[in-house]
Amino acid sequence: MSEKIACIVIDDDQEVSDYIIEMIKETPALDFLGAYSSPANAMEILGGGSVELIFLDINMPGIDGMSFAKSLQAEFGKAMPRIIFISGSGDYALEGYKVDAIDYLLKPFTYESFFRAVLKAKGLLKTGTNLQHPDSMFVKVAHELVRVPFSEILYVESMKDYVKVFKTDGTVVTALSTMKAMEEKLPLDKFMRLHRSFIIALDKIASIQQNSVKIGNVVIPVTDQYRTQFKAYMDKLL
Repeated sequence: MSEKIACIVIDDDQEVSDYIIEMIKETPALDFLGAYSSPANAMEILGGGSVELIFLDINMPGIDGMSFAKSLQAEFGKAMPRIIFISGSGDYALEGYKVDAIDYLLKPFTYESFFRAVLKAKGLLKTGTNLQHPDSMFVKVAHELVRVPFSEILYVESMKDYVKVFKTDGTVVTALSTMKAMEEKLPLDKFMRLHRSFIIALDKIASIQQNSVKIGNVVIPVTDQYRTQFKAYMDKLL
């Protein structure tokens, strides 16, 4: 697998497609393979197995982006390309989570939002290039790098210029890091941000209230900004 992420754009709106292509070409981590006005037109290149990431519009005539993503999931399973949805409406965010979409960009979106989504994609697709064991991460503590197994993390709390990683053995690792950097290191299928100051280990949740979760004896609030994705996660479990 090359260092760059091979990607395509599927969008029937030429203006939006050109906008995304411009952003792709400004992003060194991406390798642009082509743009297509409909899912049907993209089937040949998708069949070749070279596409790793699709910037996929949802609202298109004929087969819509969400239905197309579900068909890719059924056909390719875990080998399907990862998807970043593009839409003018937030109505499909929950469904996007069900097809394991990396992100959901709401039009009009900025390059900053686009680049954040690309970083998520890179973290998922290029884990082999990180200074990171698949079951753990390295964090900077004082003048050294300390390995923290994912299975030992209860939750992460932001403390302005650093973070505290609370572990199952009762110890706390105080690391020089931002919450954004932590989000990029932690696997998305095991951890979730519920608050600007908290990321939790999903398998360590003891109980769930309407606006909070409990991990051990600690109650962590779920704020409006993150409630939709958490609800989508819960819907998958029920």
